[in-house]
Amino acid sequence: MGSDRNIIVSIEGEYRRFKTLGEKTISQLSLDQLALRPTPESLSVAMLTWHISGNLTSRFTDFLTSDGEKPWRGRDTEFEARQPSREELLEKWEVGWKPLSDTLDSLSDEDLGRPVLIRGYSLSAISALQRSLGHVSYHVGQMAYLGKMFLGKNWEYLSTPPGGSLQFHPSPPTSSLWVRP
Repeated sequence: MGSDRNIIVSIEGEYRRFKTLGEKTISQLSLDQLALRPTPESLSVAMLTWHISGNLTSRFTDFLTSDGEKPWRGRDTEFEARQPSREELLEKWEVGWKPLSDTLDSLSDEDLGRPVLIRGYSLSAISALQRSLGHVSYHVGQMAYLGKMFLGKNWEYLSTPPGGSLQFHPSPPTSSLWVRP
């Protein structure tokens, strides 16, 4: 007797995980580092924050009833160089996550097969969610990579740090599915 939201709950958990990783990255960086671009072609953490927010807002406003690429979005402006305050940055971050959260709260697993549009292309709601989750994880990974690059040895790892795996497996396994006989 499970919930009619088992898959949705799993997806929500993954989105929350990446939201937290982004926030932990943002919290470690100075205002200058948040706006820093390693090369003119690179994105800054601030630019990535604006892009993630714009993407989530567009995709998840009226998720099941309108195209995910809204005419009001202004995607190109998300990639403009900017140096916001930390408060502005975190406010922008939250603006994007709100429509996602509201949408996920309203969905049941039965909704996952419903069609949605993104840029005129029809796909199932589950495919749109998976595509979005991949997009968010890709950009949050970029944010974390930039943070680690900028902070070097002062970076606080977002997951198990190098050398920390032994706490989970103190002795190496004696067999593996990947070892050939």
